[in-house]
Amino acid sequence: MALVLVPGFIVDKDLWADFEQGMEEFGPIIHADLTQDDSIAAMARRIIADAPLCFVIMGFSMGGYVAREVARLAPDRVRALVLVATSSRGDTTEQIERKAVAINLSSQQPFKGLSGRAIRESLDPARTSDSHLIKQIRNMGVRLGSEVFPTQSSLVRESDVERLSGIHCPTLIVAGQNDLIRSLDEARELNDRIPNSTLQVVPLSGHMIPMEQPFPLADLVRLWLIKELEAPDRNL
Repeated sequence: MALVLVPGFIVDKDLWADFEQGMEEFGPIIHADLTQDDSIAAMARRIIADAPLCFVIMGFSMGGYVAREVARLAPDRVRALVLVATSSRGDTTEQIERKAVAINLSSQQPFKGLSGRAIRESLDPARTSDSHLIKQIRNMGVRLGSEVFPTQSSLVRESDVERLSGIHCPTLIVAGQNDLIRSLDEARELNDRIPNSTLQVVPLSGHMIPMEQPFPLADLVRLWLIKELEAPDRNL
């Protein structure tokens, strides 16, 4: 069964490079494109249009909002949902204002990817000096460029907490033990409101779980999928 991977804010398919090595049995792997649309709903519709008849969808951070919308719009096609380092909360006024400042700054100078400070805040404390990882994350932003950054920064992330109960496929929620961007409380909120959901916490990881702990993440997702999709009518 196909596995659709949905990246997050200003990251691309390289987010999943190491994670994919542990997921070959769930191919084909399809990378969702979040660079062409300016709303969660439009991104979700594009994924549905491009996806095969039946698929598993996995969304990281901002991509988790998109993946949930896909599950609601195409419930008969989504066999399972995996949400990584994400939330059901809407943007706060402070977050909206901070993004507006970032958009303004990006229009005044060449975009060079996320700042070192922003990247370090997304990592486990033990990884904040990992120059190779920091460079990998920054390079994804550089590749996406100055057009994608303001579009994704302007994206409105509204709370969907009241609609979580409408997701009925098996759902795995994954949180990083030391995530400073999306808290464990936010993961628990998803777990409490999505029926048939399971919460797993990845040790020694900040927000960037697919890059910080790709192989433990692949192990837990693979085992969960095998368990949830082993019924005869859910063959992989």
